[in-house]
Amino acid sequence: MAWLRSVLQCLVELLVLPVSVLRFAGLWDPLYKRFFPHLMCSFVADVNRRMAKVKKELFDELPAFAAAAPAAPLRVLEVGCGTGANFPFYPWGCRVTCLDPNPNFERFLRRSIADSGHVQLESFVLGSAEAMQQVASGSMDAVVCTLVLCSVRDIDLALAEILRVLRPGGGFFFIEHVAAAKTGWLHFFQHVVQPAWRYFGDGCSLTCDTEAHLEKAKFSKLNLKYIAEPMAFRLINDHVVGYGVK
Repeated sequence: MAWLRSVLQCLVELLVLPVSVLRFAGLWDPLYKRFFPHLMCSFVADVNRRMAKVKKELFDELPAFAAAAPAAPLRVLEVGCGTGANFPFYPWGCRVTCLDPNPNFERFLRRSIADSGHVQLESFVLGSAEAMQQVASGSMDAVVCTLVLCSVRDIDLALAEILRVLRPGGGFFFIEHVAAAKTGWLHFFQHVVQPAWRYFGDGCSLTCDTEAHLEKAKFSKLNLKYIAEPMAFRLINDHVVGYGVK
């Protein structure tokens, strides 16, 4: 079946050749980054509806990671914050610093904050998960990533940065889609459509082995589980969910 997958991948590459040319010319990314937040508004609404129980159960653990100082607010860094889809699930009174490489998300983010009065936005930081120099070391009680690591170029470097900004005992919370089981047709089609998906998913990889990167990162404790949720795109049904402790 490997030969068939390779042939189909080549066909997909040919179909998206005009997009490849636009990207090589430096025209695709600026245009798509303006459009992508509008696309995500509809997508995250569907994700929140389908994953509400999963998100609630996971983020209900956040208050346990607040600093021990009396009345200290929970300090959260959300990496790849997008439109702020996680805000409704955050605990009351937490202070959130949002980081994203796409400046066009900020307008949507502030709209989400206005609809979530229980959360305080500390700042919007323009940057990538692999280079968060604007965030001080040991300054965060918790870091959150949902459907982000799939589009990170260097997952190991991103996880090292997340560990750097966490205080000792802080938690990294994640919900990430991963490659399907290698024995199924879904895994086959993930590889076939990946050449096109990376363009229209803003660099997203359907075939990333995120769990392996999480397991080798230097967390003192890793609470991870696999789930399969019926998403609008079946290609991203499989997820790893959990948290790691620094």
